[in-house]
Amino acid sequence: MPEHTDLADVLLSLRGVWDEVAVDELDHALQSAARAMEDGADDELVLAAALHDIAHSPLMPAGPAHDLLAREWLTPRYGQRVGWLAGAHVAAKRYLAATVPGYRLSAISERSLQHQGGAAVDPAFVDHPWWPDALRLRHYDDAAKDPGAVGATVEQVLEVARRVRVSRDPDPDAAR
Repeated sequence: MPEHTDLADVLLSLRGVWDEVAVDELDHALQSAARAMEDGADDELVLAAALHDIAHSPLMPAGPAHDLLAREWLTPRYGQRVGWLAGAHVAAKRYLAATVPGYRLSAISERSLQHQGGAAVDPAFVDHPWWPDALRLRHYDDAAKDPGAVGATVEQVLEVARRVRVSRDPDPDAAR
């Protein structure tokens, strides 16, 4: 399958892809972005929150670890921080499960945690300067599984993505 690079196509392809019971992956992405916006997150964190599960898209190449695939896809397009934050969301889940008494996951997230190695603290992540934002992203992720919650719009996410691209490359033609 050829790699798709158009964010709108990849994002919209998440409609009808179910990893959770309550919301599909598009609603999950848009709710994650909305939770980040409500928290006052900067554009890179909002974009990472929206796209942390982008590897679930049927337009993306299949692979064993969706967090790593997201990081590999996002980094060249939106920069090191966006890719790193999206790629750290599983490590953040593992960390919170290991260190926060009573940390609650959805039933599906609980099952996937076991496949992802279980609760653990990975020093390669927790010692990173962006780690606090990875934990913020994880909380947005956890809060984005509500069928009644309002999410951001696809247009809002695409505008955030455009701003992140422009901030990385001041050439306006590069953001197209």
